[in-house]
Parts: sequence; structure tokens; C-alpha cells
Amino acid sequence: DRVGSTNDEALRWSDEGAADFSLVIAEEQTKGRGRFERRWVTRPGSALAFSLILQPTPEERTRLTLFAPLCGLALRDTLETQLGLQAEIKWPNDVLQDRRKTAGILVEANWSGEKMSGIVLGIGVNVSHGSIPPAEFQQFPATCLEEHSSQSVDRYQLLQGILNSIADWRVELGAPAFFEAWQRYLAFKGEPVRIEDSQKTSIIGRVKGIDTRGHL
Repeated sequence: DRVGSTNDEALRWSDEGAADFSLVIAEEQTKGRGRFERRWVTRPGSALAFSLILQPTPEERTRLTLFAPLCGLALRDTLETQLGLQAEIKWPNDVLQDRRKTAGILVEANWSGEKMSGIVLGIGVNVSHGSIPPAEFQQFPATCLEEHSSQSVDRYQLLQGILNSIADWRVELGAPAFFEAWQRYLAFKGEPVRIEDSQKTSIIGRVKGIDTRGHL
């Protein structure tokens, strides 16, 4: 019903030997985390907040940076299939609808010494208006699915679709079809952007696409 962070809970499960495709899902999340430890609060009944634990194969471990776009592709495809929405993937880890953030992704590898005990795919989706944070707390303009859909959103049907799509795209991880789809749905392609990173000086340039390592 209520948890601090589904990712933190999933990391604990991973430490305890959780099986591949174990799922942590919460109705309310009080200390959700994004990149650079940004807060992500999930109010009861307003959003979809879950973390999926995967046990990567040796080959998948060489492609860990591709799991965030894997989640982005899975979510984008599900939104199109179920709601007819044409979302875009904002590098490196957001999904946008009409250039506003509707979902965030946080992927964390869990290590015990030199041994990986799993990888956690954390996904938060704004479903209803109650999920949108006040403007002063938004790092990027935000929206929710019900603002763009003519039909109500069944959160558990949405979850099922995302999980099925993650399983489908996982088979294509790093394949040409994976990169082709990522390029096709990449937000701001061909446009001037400013990349802000708390660790580095801001970078200004034009988005050309994604390289074979998953870098912008």
C-alpha cells in the first residue's frame, strides 16, 4: 500500500536473491528517487509506480546502459497500443507526451562486491491529474495520461502491457531493431537543446541521434 521507494525495496529484495522478473509495486510512494537523487512522490491512486528486478544474462551485462531506453520503448509502445498516444523518449530516461514529462525511469544495478545481484528497473507514470507535482517542483514541464487520452486509464492493464512489452524488447536489447526504434521515437531530434548535468558544465548543441553505445 505504501512504501518509501519501490527501487529501494527492490534493491533489498535483490540482495535476498529475488528471481528474474520479480515486481515491487506501490499505491503510494513517499521517497521515490529520480536521477541525481531528485524526489518523485506518488500520491495514492494517481499514478503507476513500480520496480522490476531482472537477473541479466552475461551478454546483457555488457549492455546495462540500454535498460533505461528498453523501458522507454516498452512504455511508448504500450501507450500507443492501449491509448493511441504518440509519446517520445527523452534521452536518457524520460517519456514525453506533447513535449511534457509523463513518465520517469531510474535503472540501478545492484552489486555485492564484484558480483551483480540484479538490476532494478524503476518506472513512475503520471496517470491522473493528482500525480502532477506543483509547477515550482517540476524540473521539466509535466503532464499525465488522462490529460491526453479520451478514455480512462486502467493502471493495472497499463502495467500488464508495459511488463509484456519489456519482455518483448528485452529479446532485442542492442539489436538493430532496438536502435532503429529508439532513434525513431527520440525526442528533440534535429533540434537545438541544452543538456544540464549537475556534475558537468551545461552542453548546448543540436540532437543528431543515438550512437551504438547508447550515448546522445
